[in-house]
Amino acid sequence: MKFFVIGDVTVDHLYHLDRIPAPGQEVSPTRATMEPGGAGGTISVTLARLGHTVTLAARVGQDPFAEYALGRVRESGVLQTAIQQDPEHLTSTITVMQTPDGQRAMISHGAANRQLDPARLKKKDIEGADAVVISAYSLTEGPQRDYALRAIEIARGAKKPVPVFIDLGTGAVNKVGTRLMADVIAADYLTLNQHELLALTGTASISAALARLGEAGARRVVVKVGRMGSIVWSPEETELVDAVPPEGQVVDSTGAGDTFTATFAHAALTGLPLAQAARAANAAGALAATRFGAQARPITPADLERALGR
Repeated sequence: MKFFVIGDVTVDHLYHLDRIPAPGQEVSPTRATMEPGGAGGTISVTLARLGHTVTLAARVGQDPFAEYALGRVRESGVLQTAIQQDPEHLTSTITVMQTPDGQRAMISHGAANRQLDPARLKKKDIEGADAVVISAYSLTEGPQRDYALRAIEIARGAKKPVPVFIDLGTGAVNKVGTRLMADVIAADYLTLNQHELLALTGTASISAALARLGEAGARRVVVKVGRMGSIVWSPEETELVDAVPPEGQVVDSTGAGDTFTATFAHAALTGLPLAQAARAANAAGALAATRFGAQARPITPADLERALGR
C-alpha cells in the first residue's frame, strides 16, 4: 500500500538522568545519545519497514544535521520526493531529558519543518495514496499548517476519498489547545494519548472527552492509555484493548507513540477491526521502547503476528 506522511524530521538529543535538574543545577546523565527522530520520520520509517511504499513530506535545513535526521528515512527506502530544503532555517532538533520513573522534559524547535511550502504539494501524491498520515505538530503554525490542511482537503475531495489518520502530540495540543479540534475532527482515524484527549476537548474524564468528540463528528478514535493499553472508540463501539508486554526491557519511550500510530495505520488499512489494529499498535509501541532512540527498534510483520497470536 502507499502512504503519504506529513510530519517533522528531527535530530533527537537524548539524556537519561536520575532527576530533572532544577534551574541553575548541572547534572550528569547516566546515558546520552543522539538519534534521528521526529513524528514524520518515525511514522514513515515504521510504515516502510512494514513493507509499504511511503512518501514523506518534511523540510530540513542546509546544515550537517539534515543528513543525520534523514538517515534512517533513507535506509528504510522512504521516498524523498516531497522532502524540501530550507536555505535559511536549521534542521529541527529536540532535547529530551528522561528519568527512570518516566518523568520527561523537552526542548524542541520546529525550525525548517514549520516552513514546509504548500505550493510544492502535488495533488497526485495525495490522490494516489491509500492513506495520508499527519502529525498534528504539522497543524500548529506556519506554512506547514497550510500544507497539511491542503492535503486533508485533497484527500477528502478525491474521486475515491483517501483515508486520513491524524496523530496528536503533547506539544501540539499544549500549544494550540481546544482550537486544534476544528482541524483534526474530520480525520477518519484520530490517535492521541489521555492527556492530549482531555486538553483537546477541555474535559476532565475520558468518557466525557469521547462524548465530546462524538458530538463534534469524530469517526474513529484511539486513545493511548500507557500501561493499560489503548481505548478504541467509534459511534458503534468502545473497547479497552489490553497492553502487550514487550519482549525485552523498556529503556526509552521516545517515539513509541509515533510507532503506535504507524502500526495502527498499517493494521487498519490491511483490514483488521479497530480493536485488533490497536492491539498490534500496543505491541509495536512497547517494542519500540526497548531500544534507545525513536527509530532504533524495527517493527516487523513477524512481531505483529506474535503479538496478535498471544
